[in-house]
Amino acid sequence: MDGDRRRWRQCLLGGAVFAVCMAGTTLPTPLYGLYQEKFGFSELMVTVVYAVYAFGVIGVLLLAGNASDTVGRRPVLLAGLAFSAASAVCFLCATGMGWLYAGRLLSGLSAGLFTGAATAYVMELAPKGGTSRATFVATAANMGGLGCGPLLAGVLAQYAAWPLYLPFVVHLALVAVSAAVLARLPETVRDRRPLSTVRPQRPGLPPQVRSVFAPAAIASFVGFALFGVFTSVSPAFLAESLDVHNHAVTGLIVALAFFASTAGQLAVGRIGVGRSLPLGCAGLLAGLALLAGALWWDLLALVVASAVVGGVGQGLAFRGALSAVAAASPPDRRAAVISMLFVVAYTGISLPVIGVGLLVGPIGLEGAGLVFIACMAVLVVAAAGYLLRRPARAPA
Repeated sequence: MDGDRRRWRQCLLGGAVFAVCMAGTTLPTPLYGLYQEKFGFSELMVTVVYAVYAFGVIGVLLLAGNASDTVGRRPVLLAGLAFSAASAVCFLCATGMGWLYAGRLLSGLSAGLFTGAATAYVMELAPKGGTSRATFVATAANMGGLGCGPLLAGVLAQYAAWPLYLPFVVHLALVAVSAAVLARLPETVRDRRPLSTVRPQRPGLPPQVRSVFAPAAIASFVGFALFGVFTSVSPAFLAESLDVHNHAVTGLIVALAFFASTAGQLAVGRIGVGRSLPLGCAGLLAGLALLAGALWWDLLALVVASAVVGGVGQGLAFRGALSAVAAASPPDRRAAVISMLFVVAYTGISLPVIGVGLLVGPIGLEGAGLVFIACMAVLVVAAAGYLLRRPARAPA
């Protein structure tokens, strides 16, 4: 019993380190308006800066997504924390767009190292029989951390001095504490090999994962695409169309989507993996409809509702997808398979975000958002139909 408590404590500490790293990736979200005023760039550049992060994540997942299966979880996570700290330093030194691009790229490298490795690490730290709860800890740390980033930055930017500096100083302090915590946690990979044996992974899956991976990947793509556009565009929409200039409010609304995702993930244990994926798609469709209403009628209440409903849908779909894929993966390839799932997810973040940015100039922010919603609604309906015909089930 004491051993189980110790393992759960380690699992929660690993989740806290995961959350700190992911908070750093969304920290700049409510600050882009201030950067626009300071450097004078367009809304398209906001989406490009945001998408640079996703390209960094995808690059690391493809090139080194299996690194922690080879050299161990802790060395990879410590490298991720180093990239996170370097990203914060870039934002602290920012004197032009180049610094923002560098900061977001480093942040993407950090997230790319963390997503697969930290998810597997948190699950492996848990005691035997605790896989389901550990999966929730991992996904909640991921989405909860993403939500804490804009909330922390928004509150500090609105109510404290140095809005473009203090959030990153606080994050650097949290990264330092996380590194100290990680150094005291045990390594979970027993058969470790030298770094020189790590090779770029080809897009491929073990045979036993393929039938589970397809519906899981569809649901993940849709959910992350909605989050990508919501977090990159909503601050500008709140300021320009709804006259909301309070950075704390902007950060809170963005954070609500991620916190609602965590609530959706918590419900998967009762709903079940097979039903959570199509139900998650239904929640995403409802969230898209509410966001369309917010853009059409310029209503703040609908923006909040879309964040909550869409977030719950994303959480249902994402944890269901992750549970199914992790359970079907062989232990020695688990982090690599999880990384491939995140490649699909972060592709959903990057491409639609850039598309919306390109459309803002000719048809405006509201028009670009409505085009995106229409495209995503078609994809969600198709994904839900596929999942109903071929539901994903986590193996025993």
